[in-house]
Amino acid sequence: MWGEKSLEEVLFDFLRKHWGKLLGVLLGLVVGLLMILIGFWKTIFILICIFIGYLLGKRIDEEGGISEWWERFFRKR
Repeated sequence: MWGEKSLEEVLFDFLRKHWGKLLGVLLGLVVGLLMILIGFWKTIFILICIFIGYLLGKRIDEEGGISEWWERFFRKR
């Protein structure tokens, strides 16, 4: 059916070629379900918290460990 390729190889190729589309569909599904289940404003709040968490995590990854960030953020002035 797929020539010489096994099912795993076909699935891996599909995921590699269409990773962004698949991720977008899954994110859209999750956000849509959240809006239906808990409402618009609660979903927006959760998305804002996720975005802030992402920004903090990115900053920690780029500038070093969490202990350095914690000391710089909460040091006595």
